[in-house]
Amino acid sequence: MRPHNIVSREEWIAARKAHLVAISRAPLQRLDAFKARMGWTFDWLSSADDDFNYDYGVSFTPEQLKSGDKAYNFGTPGFSIEDAPGISVFFRDEAGNIFHTYSCFARGLDMMNAAYHYLDLTPMGRHEEGLPYPMDWLRLRDQYQPAPGAAACCQT
Repeated sequence: MRPHNIVSREEWIAARKAHLVAISRAPLQRLDAFKARMGWTFDWLSSADDDFNYDYGVSFTPEQLKSGDKAYNFGTPGFSIEDAPGISVFFRDEAGNIFHTYSCFARGLDMMNAAYHYLDLTPMGRHEEGLPYPMDWLRLRDQYQPAPGAAACCQT
């Protein structure tokens, strides 16, 4: 249970008449199970049965990947996986019309990853050189293990 004075991310976004929704191509049942495992409370929808991710340039068919005919991040070359990260923002007016107002991709998403903001302040920065891919160090919160015999700075 949360203390009464702590507001969730969803509550402060809603207070500004905005709504956060994540969309993935996985089936909804799989998304719901993962969401429960992580304890997440935001809305997470499935686009498994439609073209949403393809329409907004973050998913690619095997044919697009093979031919190189894909437009991720307005043409960024070298992206070679079926699903890439992206953020799109939409606005619904009083008449119910929906407008696509903003998108960002790749490094433009760094603002959504608070870990990067903290690491960028440290002497070694993100320290991703030599990794198989830039975020290879990242784990889900239930997959981190404390170093054997290491104590946190606050333990006695």
